[in-house]
Amino acid sequence: MALGDSPHVLLGRIRFLNKCIECFRRSEPVPESLCYVPNEVCYKICKDSSSPSSASSSTSAGTGSTPGKTVVSVFETPSTTHNKKLCKYNIEPKKGTCIRTTGEEYCNSQGLWVKLNKRAGQELEEGWILVCKHTEGGDRLVPVESPETLGRHQQLFGYDHKPCSRWEHVVDVENALHLGTKPRVADGDPAAVQKLRHVPPTWTYESDEDLVHYFYDHIGKEDENLGSVKQCVTSIDVSSCSEDPSGGASCLTDGDTETYWESDGMQGQHWIRLHMKRGTVVNKLILTVDATDDNYMPKRVTAFGGEGDNLKKLSDVTIDDNLIGEVCVLEDMTAHLPIIEVRIEECRDEGIDVRIRGLKIKSSCERDLGLNADVFQSSNLVRYPRLEGTPPEVLYRRALVIQRFISLLDNLLPHLVPAWDYSLGTFNHIKSIKQFLLLSKRRSALITQCLKDSETSKPNFMPRLYINRRLAMEHRDNPSLEPSCKNALFTQPSDKFEKTLDYRWPARYDQWWECKFIAEGIIDQGGGFRDSLADMSEELCPSSAECPMPLPFFTRTSNQGSGEARDYYVPNPSCKEFHKFEWIGQLMGAALRGKDFLVLALPGLVWKQLCGEEVKLLEAMEGMDQSMFEFKFGEELVYTTLLSDGHTVELIPGGSSVAIAAMQAGLLKVVPQAVLDLLTWQEVEKKVCGDPEITVEALKRLTRYEDLEQSDVRVQYLWEALQNFTNEDRSRFLRFVTGRSRLPAPIYIFPDKLGAKVCEEKLRYAAYNCVAIDTDMSPWEE
Repeated sequence: MALGDSPHVLLGRIRFLNKCIECFRRSEPVPESLCYVPNEVCYKICKDSSSPSSASSSTSAGTGSTPGKTVVSVFETPSTTHNKKLCKYNIEPKKGTCIRTTGEEYCNSQGLWVKLNKRAGQELEEGWILVCKHTEGGDRLVPVESPETLGRHQQLFGYDHKPCSRWEHVVDVENALHLGTKPRVADGDPAAVQKLRHVPPTWTYESDEDLVHYFYDHIGKEDENLGSVKQCVTSIDVSSCSEDPSGGASCLTDGDTETYWESDGMQGQHWIRLHMKRGTVVNKLILTVDATDDNYMPKRVTAFGGEGDNLKKLSDVTIDDNLIGEVCVLEDMTAHLPIIEVRIEECRDEGIDVRIRGLKIKSSCERDLGLNADVFQSSNLVRYPRLEGTPPEVLYRRALVIQRFISLLDNLLPHLVPAWDYSLGTFNHIKSIKQFLLLSKRRSALITQCLKDSETSKPNFMPRLYINRRLAMEHRDNPSLEPSCKNALFTQPSDKFEKTLDYRWPARYDQWWECKFIAEGIIDQGGGFRDSLADMSEELCPSSAECPMPLPFFTRTSNQGSGEARDYYVPNPSCKEFHKFEWIGQLMGAALRGKDFLVLALPGLVWKQLCGEEVKLLEAMEGMDQSMFEFKFGEELVYTTLLSDGHTVELIPGGSSVAIAAMQAGLLKVVPQAVLDLLTWQEVEKKVCGDPEITVEALKRLTRYEDLEQSDVRVQYLWEALQNFTNEDRSRFLRFVTGRSRLPAPIYIFPDKLGAKVCEEKLRYAAYNCVAIDTDMSPWEE
């Protein structure tokens, strides 16, 4: 849905968006225009150009062909199997005629179905026909007037040329202010509209959130299985190639992220040109890049498409400097483009040549027909108890409504990001449905742009911290000997270097200070810094419940309950050192912007408040233990309270929220408000703390091999050893080799001659016993 230039249309959509949000929040039926379905759509038989045999072969459950004839089968309901016994009757359209259906659609594993209604003057009975299947080949039914054709007619002749028959246009007609006659809307299908608007009696807003999360997880799994570009192109040209024989254009499609195409030419003159197979329409064009390529890493990429030399710009994408993985550079094309050209406009750090490690395409050759109703079977919903028991058809149609809402939201999102004062009120309204943002296609680019726009220049020198880890370790063993905590590692630098983290430095500036560990001979090239950050995390929120608390800023929740606050920490209501809480917030913001983590075991209740998400009383109280309840509500209910640290005190206005406000203030010194508004609390937690789940598959994806093949037996020994590790073992292994205890973290493997069992034993010993950095120099040289 392209956003028009008219401010009336824009304001109408914003008003409509707010109406929809209120309906979702109250679990009420959404406005009818969001669920609009036309009463009539005309289809014609189309011979599939991608299949040379389509004219003479039977191709699907819905359409079959014999020489000179095409037969369309009508079914009682959308079938999930190819079974002729379920067919009610067949239609044999005459040449030049069309089949009239309703606009109601249904997509399952067989393909896309549309509904036939019994009409006056027609002998056809009600039923469903398969207009297009997922796989290639064969006849299919296509609308006589495609959305592209209608769009061109409206541009040429205006909206009054024909009545509006798409839900996007109906939303504009019914919600924007119009000068003159309001455009006409084609008759809708009331029954189909009511099916989309239906809200089950027990449905709540939390059910919608669960559906969004289920949908998001499903999309993620599908994206991992994108096909090879070879299925969609006839040939690939590149601007130039390096002299390395292993680095040619073939590396783009070999499926191996260890190989890459490397250019060899003038800066800013590199491109990849795809000659597309006839009829292919690109849904997603994805590049694989690697931040460890340094200045070979592409920073800004544009995509052009068209025929011959007449290419038009289609997209402009800025790539995160820290990305190791895939980036979508073109999506949602609506027509076939004979040539698509990807141009590398700029590389990181003004690099001259570029490296691209892979290229994938998801196209209409695969006929991605939209949301598949079969994914909502009850066997897939075990992790979502609120959705269990709801019929799959109801979940499918509710997901369709959410898809339409997200499409509308994506068009308005750039206008709603709180970059200007007058936009704050509208975006605050959207904060109440923050979990829906997971499905947004435009959010990621906006977050990247906000972070980039808020960057400051790199400091002229790297701050140097002198840290005595021996004193810090003694304090951690017995904090009662030093109540002021001045020997804690966290306290040693914070008084002197809080202002350092006010800078919103470029992402490539990934070391915030240089560590000089007193009486330890190391040269800090990143390892000492990461070690100091891991030690700070351990002091703030110890990973072991047995050790005493080294610092007073957080207090443990008791383990009596079984709720989400089990084994977590909350801000200590007795601690009044709010400037230290602000320093913690700055560290969190720096972790969010950079590659390193500050591992804080805070419950969702705290993360929600840091991100400005709504905290519901009943939701927050569900499963709470005593200490968690006291932290959040104790001071609001009595005149004195027994705090979670065991002290009874008089009430303090604002209570524990003052500490969270201080942490949030520090966070906002480093991260723009817009970024927090666009991220869910779960995403902020993961960006700050990393992923606690360390699987062998995740480690494999982040590993680079030096002078080794991935298939080498020594590499297999490593994976076999790690497979036998617990998650805690793998976390300690990760810290041993990278200085980080959580993912993502880059891993480099060098040759060795250990067997699998010896490898496992030595790695486990090193992970638990070799936590200090090796001596790079004599500690007395300085």
